[in-house]
Amino acid sequence: MKHMSLQEITAACRGVYHGDPAAAVREVSDVVIDSRKAGKDSLFIAIKGARVDGHSFIPQVMEKGALCSVSEQDLGDVDYPYIRVSSCEQALKDIAEHYRRSLDIKVVGISGSVGKTSTKEMIASVLAQKYSVLKTEGNYNNEIGLPLTVFNIREGHQIAVLEMGISDFGEMTRLAKIARPDICVFTNIGVAHIESLGSRDGILKAKTEMIDYMNPDGDVILNGDDDKLRGITPQNGISPVFFGLDPSCPFHAEQITSRGLKGTDAHFVTPSSSFDVHISIPGKHMVYNALAGAAVGYALGMNDEEIAEGIRRNVPIAGRNNLIEGEHYTVIDDCYNANPASMMSSLDVLAYADTRKVAVLGDMFELGTKEKEMHYNVGRHAAEKEINVLVCIGNLSAETARGAQELSASVNTDMEIHHYHSKAEFFEHMDDILRERDTILVKASHGMEFPEIVERLTKEK
Repeated sequence: MKHMSLQEITAACRGVYHGDPAAAVREVSDVVIDSRKAGKDSLFIAIKGARVDGHSFIPQVMEKGALCSVSEQDLGDVDYPYIRVSSCEQALKDIAEHYRRSLDIKVVGISGSVGKTSTKEMIASVLAQKYSVLKTEGNYNNEIGLPLTVFNIREGHQIAVLEMGISDFGEMTRLAKIARPDICVFTNIGVAHIESLGSRDGILKAKTEMIDYMNPDGDVILNGDDDKLRGITPQNGISPVFFGLDPSCPFHAEQITSRGLKGTDAHFVTPSSSFDVHISIPGKHMVYNALAGAAVGYALGMNDEEIAEGIRRNVPIAGRNNLIEGEHYTVIDDCYNANPASMMSSLDVLAYADTRKVAVLGDMFELGTKEKEMHYNVGRHAAEKEINVLVCIGNLSAETARGAQELSASVNTDMEIHHYHSKAEFFEHMDDILRERDTILVKASHGMEFPEIVERLTKEK
């Protein structure tokens, strides 16, 4: 990482330095909260987790060669330097905010209810055709993960593409103060986290806190087909740029042709040009992601050929609409997380399959008082898309099964529907339900731990 001394770090987090004054001018090599990742000259921040307290690992990381630790505890008379703070979590954010301000780099901040990760991957793929790009990895999009991602920015990076996830008011403010984005991208305003944010208007308010901390000379890029985002007017002197399928959007798509599970072809129109694209990942939602990528690329001076190539090169990641051709089944691994909109989008993708279509769906969390209704509607959507087999796992997913059963009965289809309370119960019946060459969608909220199902479906028998 770029040069940052212990003296500088102490001031950034408003801590008290303990140790040899001569060591305070030394610079850290990286910042970690996982003791296993600590190495020579690391700064170790002792975070208290749900299961373990990082303070217990301080002696161990110092023996491994760490330069200093950040601690909420008085460590007494120790022979290594440490910085005493009132909150290690706050210190992590304060140090990351200071580090970000020292960097001469463009930052793209991405938020929204659905599709943040797939949009982040698409934008990073586009920008990588011209720039050295760092992107958020895994689920490092919260108040712990975002600072750690920022610390991974090196002097060679030209652009950072940062996913920013929230579940309550004020969180985006804290994230945006760290990220200080030059470009803000919002994918949509759905119902994810409506339990804590109250309404879609509340979700809009919470997510757009990002704009208050962006570069005043930057860009705000919005999904113009989303009714809530469409209503955003110029803020802080910045006029939003819209992307979508509506021809009134400056960035829009025409001549959209599905290639089934092999993706989508389309013709993209920008404010000054138009060009053909191939999107390798199937689904209408991926057209939106690609349009967002085009708008960001355009804002950062890329040409049509570079943008089209970046869109073409974007490929799925594990748990995100990842198509796995197994020995017995084709599996659509989309089990990283779920909400009603993403569930329905994934069912739309499954509907492209030219073999028997099987959806293995689990519970969706944090949906508030209408959670049963939302699960019910997902089941109806599965029946509308003529999915052949629907497997519902979990207590809330009983409503998904009920929705499918009621619509299926009313239109007299032969949809096969199963409900199980647990994965173990499904595994007992799995071989009786599935057939060779089935195309199987696996999707649920992260807490359902559905990667285990993907693993079972893709392993050799």
